[in-house]
Amino acid sequence: MSQPSSAAQVADEVRRIISPADLEAYRRELLTKNDPNAPKVIVCCGTGCQASGSLDVIDAMKKAVAEAGWEGKVVPRVKRTGCHGFCSRGPLVVIEPMDLFYQQVSVDDVEEIVKTTLIGGEPIKRLLYKPPDSKEPVQRVAEIPFYSKQSRIVLKNIGKIDPFNIEDALTHGAYQALAKCLSSMGPRQVIDEVMNSKLRGRGGAGFPTGLKWDSCARVEGTRYVICNADEGDPGAFMDRSLLEGDPHSVLEGMAISAFAVGSNRGYIYCRAEYPLAVRTLTAAIKQAEAMGLLGDNIMGTDFSFKLTVSTGAGAFVCGESSALMSSLEGKVGRPRPKYIRSVEKGFRDSPSNLNNVETFANIPDIIFKGADWFKSYGTERSAGTKVFALTGNVHNVGLVEVPMGSSLREIVYGIGGGIPNKRELKAVQTGGPSGGCIPIPAKFLDINVGFGKLAEVGSMMGSGGMIVMDEDTCMVEVSRYFINFLVEESCGQCSPCREGLTRMLEILTRITQGEGREGDIQLLQEIGTFTNSFSLCGLGTSAANPVLSTIRWFPEEYEAHIREKKCPSGVCKKLFHYEIQAETCTGCGLCRRKCPVQAISGEKKKAHSIDQSLCIKCMECYKNCKFKAIKVL
Repeated sequence: MSQPSSAAQVADEVRRIISPADLEAYRRELLTKNDPNAPKVIVCCGTGCQASGSLDVIDAMKKAVAEAGWEGKVVPRVKRTGCHGFCSRGPLVVIEPMDLFYQQVSVDDVEEIVKTTLIGGEPIKRLLYKPPDSKEPVQRVAEIPFYSKQSRIVLKNIGKIDPFNIEDALTHGAYQALAKCLSSMGPRQVIDEVMNSKLRGRGGAGFPTGLKWDSCARVEGTRYVICNADEGDPGAFMDRSLLEGDPHSVLEGMAISAFAVGSNRGYIYCRAEYPLAVRTLTAAIKQAEAMGLLGDNIMGTDFSFKLTVSTGAGAFVCGESSALMSSLEGKVGRPRPKYIRSVEKGFRDSPSNLNNVETFANIPDIIFKGADWFKSYGTERSAGTKVFALTGNVHNVGLVEVPMGSSLREIVYGIGGGIPNKRELKAVQTGGPSGGCIPIPAKFLDINVGFGKLAEVGSMMGSGGMIVMDEDTCMVEVSRYFINFLVEESCGQCSPCREGLTRMLEILTRITQGEGREGDIQLLQEIGTFTNSFSLCGLGTSAANPVLSTIRWFPEEYEAHIREKKCPSGVCKKLFHYEIQAETCTGCGLCRRKCPVQAISGEKKKAHSIDQSLCIKCMECYKNCKFKAIKVL
């Protein structure tokens, strides 16, 4: 399988930058060597596409290109990149300069791509993307709504650069902002610029980044800069994709932070479940050190900053700042009371500035282009853009970046392409396990996504997870799923979280199994409010949000489970069964063919029936019926 060059190999091939001016000269030199009009085959090799076989595709592509007869034509460069974002359509291949977008490419397609497109100049229609509301495919990346409706700032280089090649990153502007800091700005100017940008932390809390930097810089002692890459929310992959696809943007942001607060030592705390991100970061750090862009005397100045990648063991609670620092020290990852501020006593009891991956990735553009440019995106209270992992019951699953203040309608329908199988949108869950489920009547579909707005309807923006739920989603089961996750991940240090979550899980489990009792709803609200009010850390004080928000907006579902012993959405298996409605069944036989246990019988063009003793309630018949003749009862 295709593997990138080792960090040592690449490091030996690059030259050392001796000044900020030398960096710009080298960047211009690299640009003259890279013809933007030269043909390139760009293959997405992010984790998602790798799981679909993109490494086999790129190997086959390199071989096919090398063996093809080009007859005087320029031989295309085959290039690996990080995640392109459109994860549900991978493996993805982009042909430049045609800006041609191919989706779901397999090894069997490679030879045809080389002959028909690269040599013949013609697109292959069956590999093009077709929007769900269109009969005609779209050829160019710029014309695909999933991309054209985004505002890519943080993600601008992902899908364009080879993350294992620092020279590729330099041609796209890497380390220009750091050079600006070292040549024409002082630490105070950097902090003021970040404060003026109104950038707020993208890890969930939304604390003003400049204010945190300023507080850390004012405390005497050995200061540390730490990146929180412990992304643990189910369905979230924003930070992972950034680290895999554009690691230098994060490294540069950390270096600028270190320059501003007066630090010479930094750590990236990354989940061990992200092996590709760890490899990418490790290679990027070694390359940057070899060029003099990290390490001792950066770009020939007296500023030094050394970085280390540390892997966590996968504990969700280590996404909390004080638990992360405890784990980084080699101790048990448990939160501590917040009256001890990490900017004063954090890692090793020293002043520590901790931001998450996306926050640091915003910094280079803020410094290089200015705070006013950054504030031109978003709203007064929520400046800039936000990256979301859009997942669930939506056509276009993937990584999206939109200006703060964009509506859920724009994200779910404009970028996400709407709900598959003609189902109705029911809710959107934001903020991870500690977020809430937002119902989607018209007034909430147009709610602005930003700090404060989501809290008004019982949710939060969190780090950027966004799960779309259709009409077939059981909100009681959703609550049970997230509370079960939090019970498993609770550090167990404080009783409100430890005991409260356990009791809520017991009640929710009973309800979903048809054993709910009168008073369970009130009891869940009481325990949830107590847990949120008295838990020690930020995770515990928002842990009951899935329960409280679903009770608030979907009380009728809880009542149906408890009083009628029915699951209206047909999810809780003990509380429903499927029946085929004779008056709407056409006898097409599709449900019979899809049933894995042959529980459906009937003659062609006559109403079918389900043998309840055989039915395993797998939903295959329900999902595949084109006439909605199968009902949940």
